[in-house]
Formats: sequence, C-alpha cells, structure tokens
Amino acid sequence: MLEIDIAVEDGDWPEGLEPLAETALRTALEHSGRQLAGPAELSVLLTDDAHQKDLNRQWRGKDSATNVLSFPQIEPDGPVMGLLGDISLGYETLVRETVELEKPFEHHFVHLLVHGMLHILGFDHVSENEALVMEARETDIMRLLGYPDPYDGTQPL
Repeated sequence: MLEIDIAVEDGDWPEGLEPLAETALRTALEHSGRQLAGPAELSVLLTDDAHQKDLNRQWRGKDSATNVLSFPQIEPDGPVMGLLGDISLGYETLVRETVELEKPFEHHFVHLLVHGMLHILGFDHVSENEALVMEARETDIMRLLGYPDPYDGTQPL
C-alpha cells in the first residue's frame, strides 16, 4: 500500500490535481520495475518558485528555481517501503516550461511527477546511459497514462 500526501503550499495551482497526481505516481511505481516491499509513504509539495529556489539552494547548492526536486529516503537498490521520500514542484517554472515546450499544463505536470517518482526509486540521468534508461521508462509510463512522449522534440529534464 502506498500512501501519498499532497500539500498545496503556494502558487496558483489549479483545483483538483490530487487524483491526477496520485494516478501518475502510482503508475510510475507500478511500471518502474521496482516492487513495494511493504507499506510506503510519499509526500508531494506543490509550491511556488520562491520556495522551490530555497529548497534547491539548501539541498543542491543551486541558487535558482527548478521544475521538480526529489528527495529520496530509500537506497537506490534497497527495499521500496517506509518513507520513500518527497517530491516538490515549482509552479511558475512549470507554467513557463509548458509555454516554452508548447505542451498542455496537465501533460507537463504529470511528466514531472513521473520523473520525480523515478528519482525517488533510484533512477538518475547523470550519465548518458542513465538518461537513456530513465527517459525510456518515463516515455513508457507516460504512454500508459495516455500522454505523448514527453521528450518528442524537447530537451530532456
């Protein structure tokens, strides 16, 4: 069982995103190649760019806002149970990117959640090989959710 806590802290987030987020996160877990080993929790923070920038500076040493941050609490190859981690999304950056990428808000929102969940589960994109594996998994999950390839004609995250 995966318990998901979604908190809307700041930003002009539309109403009703919780069911969409939960479906995206559960599907990402189910099709990640990882299995729940017991009860698990995940938290999602929907915030504004000012707070996202603070988090990015504090935890990654980068003094800029970013679209998604993931804070895994499990080892990449460890059991998927207990407190899995936290994902935060920055509203203004997400909206700006939807315009730049010419994508609907919902598509990009779901993609960032899938991307963040895969990070929680140990996926990364530091090396080119890791990026190819992670992007292929994201694309497969997005298609299962009924969305187009998030990397079709765009830059990777």
